[in-house]
Amino acid sequence: MYVLIPAAGMGKRMGSDRNKLLLTVLGDPLLAWTLRSAAAAQRVQWIGIMGQPTDFPSFEEIISGLGLQKPVHLIVGGSTRQESVYNGLQALPEGAQEVLIHDGARCLATPDLFDRCAIALQECQGLIAAIPVKDTIKVVNGEGWIESTPNRADLWAAQTPQGFAVDAIKACHEKGRTHGWEVTDDAALFEQCQLPVKIVVGEETNIKVTTPSDLAIAERILQQRSESIH
Repeated sequence: MYVLIPAAGMGKRMGSDRNKLLLTVLGDPLLAWTLRSAAAAQRVQWIGIMGQPTDFPSFEEIISGLGLQKPVHLIVGGSTRQESVYNGLQALPEGAQEVLIHDGARCLATPDLFDRCAIALQECQGLIAAIPVKDTIKVVNGEGWIESTPNRADLWAAQTPQGFAVDAIKACHEKGRTHGWEVTDDAALFEQCQLPVKIVVGEETNIKVTTPSDLAIAERILQQRSESIH
């Protein structure tokens, strides 16, 4: 299985003036935790990281320090996540048939989640990790008034990895560029192209580290995992 990790963004919501994946949790950069988990998955054989060239020296230092047994390639990202994934797809080795796309800021995803997504992708063309929504969700208009309350049983919170047949997701990205579609995840491109996307049950702890409070939560989760091992 091939894994692409978008890692080209800045940590504006984190209050940082640099790539938030270089911020540390328990002494290691967020990107290190993400890479460690992806590389530990049994079915992952190749990892690509899409980033800005200015971050490549830092990325290379992280990669060399981890001593991973699987190849990690640096790919020049774009100005948006969508552009970065497009670039990553073009850089996949010839013959790659399936790919998992995983946000670098989801540094708590376990190797088991990568493997479960890889296995499920053998039976479909597109999937995402997701968890059922616990809260009641309200649809609110621009003036702050509630318009509707969707049935919570139908709502899932999207996570990554998101997995796709390579030819299909490449075609969706090309169509998105042609039509000027702007999406926040790759499953949305599949949906725009009328292609089915399956749900794989994700992990409650697979949060996206976006704000300083997320960083504190991630640190606590990693501490608990370390304590349970020892």
